[in-house]
Amino acid sequence: MMSDLSRLILDRIRDVPDYPQPGVVFKDITPLLADPGAFAAVTDELAGLHEVDKIVGIEARGFILGAPAAYKARAGFVPVRKKGKLPSETFEASYDLEYGSAVVEVHRDAFAPGDRVLIVDDVLATGGTARATVELVRRTGAEVVAVAVLMELAFLKGRERLDGVALHPLVVV
Repeated sequence: MMSDLSRLILDRIRDVPDYPQPGVVFKDITPLLADPGAFAAVTDELAGLHEVDKIVGIEARGFILGAPAAYKARAGFVPVRKKGKLPSETFEASYDLEYGSAVVEVHRDAFAPGDRVLIVDDVLATGGTARATVELVRRTGAEVVAVAVLMELAFLKGRERLDGVALHPLVVV
């Protein structure tokens, strides 16, 4: 049986075929973000998953979900960005997407050793971005408590790349 939160989320996500390239079905979360009740419900759920010191948001839609969850949880917010976007010294990790490859970075001083960290993103697809972010956080000496996503695309088997990391999808499709 589907939870009320799952139904709320699924009713507000729009599929956009062939974006950003042919064969990819993009999950557009902007209708969910435009609904204040749905956005608040998702923020509250993410903020309440674990007691953490920091919440990481993965560029770019992870920022939209992670920052208000960090505020609500009284945790710090740390952006993980695409290569070349952060102004100070960084760690970097490369990863593959279902339609290409990329590099993400985090500031070397973003975490204190032992910080408990929740990683937040909108979608878990192939797991490459989440896996790279887990690696970045661990390289700083912080502890990854879990990865939380709005939606897991189960058919892409991304969770297999997160072995040993708790995964909290709010919806699985």
